[in-house]
Amino acid sequence: MARVCQVTGKKPITGHKVSFSNKKAKRRFLPNLQVKRFFLAEEDRWITLKLSTDAMRTINKNGLLSVVKDLRAKGEKI
Repeated sequence: MARVCQVTGKKPITGHKVSFSNKKAKRRFLPNLQVKRFFLAEEDRWITLKLSTDAMRTINKNGLLSVVKDLRAKGEKI
């Protein structure tokens, strides 16, 4: 599976690793992704999402149902 958050769409970005001598080498910055199961009470079932920790905070703030509705509106299969 790709390293992409299902809610926020965060994905790896590129940058430089900078040494003490200021030499630059390419590197990747990976998002902090977690695989998390949530119980969707309205549908009486568990769903598994691959989320960034920022997306977990979004779910805590807005509620799981509203986040799932937004994902389904985007065409994500949940």
